Amino acid sequence: MFLDYFALVVLVLVLLICFYGVIAIHDIPYEISVKRNHPHQDAIHIAGWVSLFTLHALWPFLWIWATLYREDRGWGMVRQEQDRLSQLEQQLARMARQLEQQSAAAPCAKASEPVALPAVDKEV
Repeated sequence: MFLDYFALVVLVLVLLICFYGVIAIHDIPYEISVKRNHPHQDAIHIAGWVSLFTLHALWPFLWIWATLYREDRGWGMVRQEQDRLSQLEQQLARMARQLEQQSAAAPCAKASEPVALPAVDKEV
């Protein structure tokens, strides 16, 4: 008789520990988003609770969503924007040199005469 009650207590403890573990695990993406000051913290938190009802099918996507954002670099697009900015600066410097060369070649051009401008690179 004692072993029956002992088994029941062990079963209840195991179920409580599993239940608490699932609740604790589902909140990890939200904690990551709070730590990173994510702009979608509330949405990640609500989606974590929804994920409980879908047997954590959404949970890996929430983890990815929470870890993509960092406050210092945003969504990770800063490097590409900086590359684009440096390309535009180089293009502007090249066009300025071409303009200086054209104005040095024809210093006495009249204002009414059209000046041929260099073509702009469209692939940048």
